[in-house]
Amino acid sequence: MKQPIFRGAGVAIITPMHPDGSIHYEELGKLIDDQIQRGTDAIVICGTTGESACMTDQEHVDCIAYAVKRVNKRVPVVAGAGSNDTAYACELSREAQRLGADALLQVTPYYNKTSQRGLIAHFTKIADASELPVILYSVASRTGVNILPETCKILSEHPRIAAIKEASGNISQIAQIRALCGDALQVYSGNDDQIVPILSLGGAGVISVLSNVMPQETHDICQKFFDGDITGAAALQLRLLELTNALFMDVNPVPVKAAMNLLGWNAGPCRLPLVDLTSEQTERLRAVMSRAGLSV
Repeated sequence: MKQPIFRGAGVAIITPMHPDGSIHYEELGKLIDDQIQRGTDAIVICGTTGESACMTDQEHVDCIAYAVKRVNKRVPVVAGAGSNDTAYACELSREAQRLGADALLQVTPYYNKTSQRGLIAHFTKIADASELPVILYSVASRTGVNILPETCKILSEHPRIAAIKEASGNISQIAQIRALCGDALQVYSGNDDQIVPILSLGGAGVISVLSNVMPQETHDICQKFFDGDITGAAALQLRLLELTNALFMDVNPVPVKAAMNLLGWNAGPCRLPLVDLTSEQTERLRAVMSRAGLSV
């Protein structure tokens, strides 16, 4: 049995930017502190929501280092270290270990893609490259590559491949992963609208976009479930469903950064090729956030 890296809601944290597009580290620090104070169970730095695809190598390393230092062991830090270049993913994984990260998030190879045999070779090489536990990240809508349950079973036999962030949206597939792997591969929801269903299959929590905006409530969905209040967990998830959907009205992280700006954070813009919401989209997001009880 492999223990979860964390249980509950890990925030796929945004990377705040100055107006010129440079990283706003002071604001990132404030965000990290606020997240931990409001119940977030892990900080996931340099993921999709953190715009890692548009970071330089040095920025990527600097963000991981900053997050590790700022968190200071209060909660686990999961470092996004994935790449479609296996050798680079191995290098970044070793660097994340050196910087003090607690675990790695490894996305499936994008653009060049690969076969299921290729996935096994890719992730095995990465898991062998450092001593950190690995969370696989299956998000075929972005990468064009799905990790099949049978592949998960083989990968789960590696001592450091500990979990999967499952964002396929396919509950039947997730059930099959749980049936084949059991506690040899913990499952985190990669979709905020599927937290309770995945917890009901034995999931360990969620890696969440919603947590940026509502950290306490996202944590509470998980905690209520763990405490046996399944009805309460489901009710809270359903209450936040409109907001969850609104945070994906455009390509992530465009809406969530807009939402954070509306809440008074200096989240700044996204880097190109992502562009800001239209004024109409912004007003629609503001209305949804207000209905969810947020002061905007």
